Amino acid sequence: MGSSCSKFSLCWFHSHLKPSVLESSDQENGGKSEINMWGSISEFSLEQLKDATNGFSSENIVSEHGEKAPNVVYKGKIEDGKWIAIKRFNKFAWPDSRQFLEEARQVGRLRSERLANLIGYCYEGEERLLVAEFMPHETLAKHLFHWEAQPMKWAMRLRVAFYLAQALEYCTSKGRGLYHDLNAYRILFDQDGNPRLSCFGLMKNSRDGKSYSTNLAFTPPEYLRTGRVTQESVVYSFGTLLLDLLSGKHIPPSHALDLIRGKNFLMLMDSALEGHFSKDDGTELVRLASRCLQYEARERPNAKSLVSSLMTLQKETEVPSFILLGLRHETAPSTEPLSLTPFGEACLRLDLTAIYGILEKLGYKDDEGIANELSFQLWTSQMQETLNLKKHGDTAFRAKDFVTAIDCYTQFIDGGTMVSPTVYARRCLSYLMNEMAKEALRDAMQAQVVSPEWPTSLYLQAACLFSLGMENDAQETLNDGVNMEAKKNRK
Repeated sequence: MGSSCSKFSLCWFHSHLKPSVLESSDQENGGKSEINMWGSISEFSLEQLKDATNGFSSENIVSEHGEKAPNVVYKGKIEDGKWIAIKRFNKFAWPDSRQFLEEARQVGRLRSERLANLIGYCYEGEERLLVAEFMPHETLAKHLFHWEAQPMKWAMRLRVAFYLAQALEYCTSKGRGLYHDLNAYRILFDQDGNPRLSCFGLMKNSRDGKSYSTNLAFTPPEYLRTGRVTQESVVYSFGTLLLDLLSGKHIPPSHALDLIRGKNFLMLMDSALEGHFSKDDGTELVRLASRCLQYEARERPNAKSLVSSLMTLQKETEVPSFILLGLRHETAPSTEPLSLTPFGEACLRLDLTAIYGILEKLGYKDDEGIANELSFQLWTSQMQETLNLKKHGDTAFRAKDFVTAIDCYTQFIDGGTMVSPTVYARRCLSYLMNEMAKEALRDAMQAQVVSPEWPTSLYLQAACLFSLGMENDAQETLNDGVNMEAKKNRK
């Protein structure tokens, strides 16, 4: 059983997890592509990119200012039929190819579902180009400022803000916290309608060039003073984006702050949203924007704080992004809504308090290995010691001392005397409570390995995947949990 379970676990990892889950490898392979576990950054030839864009045809330009932009972005199609986005730098932007290559490789190591990821680069002669995933549903600016069929819904605006905060937190955690010229044209929508942050802004427009190309009214105060971008500058730009989302217009921060100080923030709100949001939610988002736009950089929140603040505001989390955006989705499954148990609902909402309450109440009812532990007649001292570790872990878990619970459960698991899916489930939640989603996911999966027909393990995996920002995988796993539970109840 042990070998088959390990094989199952490994297969699940490779078939389900996306680049955003585990750190990518920095290992190089032959100089032409840097391959990690989940993806690769490749070197393209100039000829390949010319072919992909019909000779860099103006018809393929997708950047905001067209051919007038200092660095033009094209869409292109490569030999395997996949669409790509190509940023072509000004010929004098990166004179030193080694500096360009080093920067491109560092950005290329990032892999997240919150980014339009970098997949390649090209440096031949004076040419410097970056190649990224192509996002087919255009920019936030298009959906927010120039919409045709419907204005962007409030729930989608909140989702954009949340996903963007997650993207910034991910980049910061990987040492790429500086984002140059964050604006509504840098946020793109993928085939599922999910917002992603363009990776192109993780590199300057030139080795020593300006980082902001927008109107000076929107640039951070410290950038105007020093010409330097800091992580706090990025948060300021995030604040201007929150204003965009609130108002549906590109309002200068100074004007918005005057309205906020005068307690006239409702004048900021997009008239198309009237009656579609609560005053409390609007107030909270305005408050967050004003914190981001503080003149003193040290008074602004960090990316992690932005994620926490925005997570509690999310609405209609079960509705796919393409529906909120009013997009057609050719591959959308025509399935009936999931019929979830309270535990499944809690995992869908990522309501850790509710998950805790249900797990604590459930105890070891579904855990055959431990439920009958007292029926054993003979105990070795090692078994008794291991059982005591579990009991100490349970005491800490009931007291919501999740750090101690992790420590005791880890010692119990490492002892190897007994195997308990419930212990894995409880340690999983303890990890989630400590914002350790990757470790939590491994425990949820291990619980399934130990008890393959236990729906709780799948629900917890879904919660972990939601926490990691992997909605598609989370929804699939949640569906698997529902099906497993229905099958179990029919027996």
